[in-house]
Amino acid sequence: MKKTFYIVFGFLAFGLGALGVVLPILPTTPFLLIASFCFFRGSERINQWFVRTSIYKKYLESFIQDRTLTRKQKIGIPVVVSVMLLIPCILVNHLGMRIVLLIIIGLKWYYFIFKIKTRPE
Repeated sequence: MKKTFYIVFGFLAFGLGALGVVLPILPTTPFLLIASFCFFRGSERINQWFVRTSIYKKYLESFIQDRTLTRKQKIGIPVVVSVMLLIPCILVNHLGMRIVLLIIIGLKWYYFIFKIKTRPE
């Protein structure tokens, strides 16, 4: 049952990541990272298939190998995630929740700027 969940969730994340390739509003890399994690946990055969896909090689292989992202990825991923986190921050009328969400946004930006190395495009 657990492996089935990982496989289904992995394909869902893979589909969203593939849509992110053509739709600029969806971030590709985070969804593909989730798919990679799920496939690794769910099925060795599906994980091997995923690792051999061109989308994996283009968007994830370098990050998995040397933990680097292009400047475009380092800006694009946090921008989209920040917008997604700002929506509940604006809609929720609870000061504590707003502070927590803003701290998460700040920590995410810190991580992307200072902890992930930048590689040339």
